Amino acid sequence: MPTAYITAPPEDAKTLARRLVDERLAACVNVVPCTSVYRWEGAVETDDEVILLAKTTDDRYDELASQVVEWHPYDVPCVERIDTADAHDPFAAWCADAVADE
Repeated sequence: MPTAYITAPPEDAKTLARRLVDERLAACVNVVPCTSVYRWEGAVETDDEVILLAKTTDDRYDELASQVVEWHPYDVPCVERIDTADAHDPFAAWCADAVADE
């Protein structure tokens, strides 16, 4: 059961999270505020961002990642896959059901 680690600007994060769940690409998205320090175009930047942890399935991950890139306001959005081998079985089953086609 993979989780997508995504960062987004605060003003876009909840909309992106809701859209992922509405489209059944994610069963659940945790929205966590953070501060990011990064290098961009030769300068070190510091910005408020939001971490989105989007729980999905192997079958839905590629589409989730593609849609995040399409919907995201950044030119180079952070979308990273975290594979979870030891998910609680009932949670993994709920997640699979939540992202299944209706």
